[in-house]
Order: sequence, then structure tokens, then C-alpha cells
Amino acid sequence: MGFYDNYILPKLTHWVCSHADIARARGKIVPLAKGRILEVGIGSGLNLAFYDPAKVDRVWGLDPSSPLKKIAEKKGMEMPFDLDFIGLSGEDIPLDKNSIDTVLVTYTLCSIPDVQKALNEMNRVLRPGGELLFCEHGRAPDERINKWQDRMNPIWTKISGGCNLNRPISNLIEENGFRIVTLDAKYNSPFKVIGFNYRGIAVPV
Repeated sequence: MGFYDNYILPKLTHWVCSHADIARARGKIVPLAKGRILEVGIGSGLNLAFYDPAKVDRVWGLDPSSPLKKIAEKKGMEMPFDLDFIGLSGEDIPLDKNSIDTVLVTYTLCSIPDVQKALNEMNRVLRPGGELLFCEHGRAPDERINKWQDRMNPIWTKISGGCNLNRPISNLIEENGFRIVTLDAKYNSPFKVIGFNYRGIAVPV
């Protein structure tokens, strides 16, 4: 990893993901998490403030970025629940099958290299009756916006740590072991190329 990846990108990611529109979306999905929780892509810990401590038994935070993990660890010390950090990516979840009540993933499926494998891993660790809570940006429903997403994506992924603009989030979830039970899909930013948001709940099938 070079200077940009180690020092610029983590701060840029934290700043972008702290935007008010994104924070509002987090505030609608994160409080639904309950029990034994795995947060895939915990990043700098921006979701931590939105958890409902009365519902949380324990949180495992998974993320491969050491610089972001350091930020999250400082926030984790202030949390009123047990929090463990795992420095791995979503494709490698070192937890037992059927051991998790809730998997939470926010603004992360866009950047996992093997997103199909990661979703299968999330399915594996969820107990029967458990829930996948997701809040992601992705492919827009408008053809004109799609074309711009596809044009910009090769450059965007290089400067954004592997983030993809054009992944069809709901399709990916349902094609890899889940059934979506609630979905709110809409633009939450005037910058439509990156502003189409998928928020919902899915269950293993």
C-alpha cells in the first residue's frame, strides 16, 4: 500500500461516508440490529453511534483497512457493549456457521472484490431466522444514469479504494442466498451517479 492508500484514502473515505445524507440512512437501518451482530466493513466506526445498546449482545467488526480500524477502535472504547475487531475482508469471516443473529453491511458491498463469496459467507454465519441489514449505493434504475455509472466506474474504482458505482445491490443479495423482505430504493443525493441508495432487510433462504 502506498502513501495515498495509507494516509489519504482512509481520511477521504471517512469524510465522504460522514455526509449528512449517508448518516440519515445509517440512522434508519443500524438501530434494527440485535443480538450477536457482525458488521461487515465497519470502517472508521461510523455506525457505532447508531446501535441500540439495549438490543446488542456483542458486535464483531470486520474490516481489512488498518488505518480505518484504528479510528474505529478509539470509538469502540466508548461503546456500552462488547466489541471485537477482525482485520479481514468480507470474503473471509472467521466465525462459526449459524452463530450470528444480525449481519449489518453499509456502503461496503460496492467495494468487496468478490462480493458473491462475501454474501455467501454472511449467509453461512447467520442463524436460521437471522437478518441481513443492508444500506448501500449502487446501480440506478435510469438508463441515462446507468451509462454514466458505467463510463465513470473504471476511473472511480481506482481513486476510491475499489468502490464500484454500478453494482445491482438487490440483485446481488437475492442471487447469493437471501430473500429481501423489505426494500427502500431511491436517490438520496442530487449527485445521481453515486446517489441511488438501497436500504432493507433480507433473510437467508
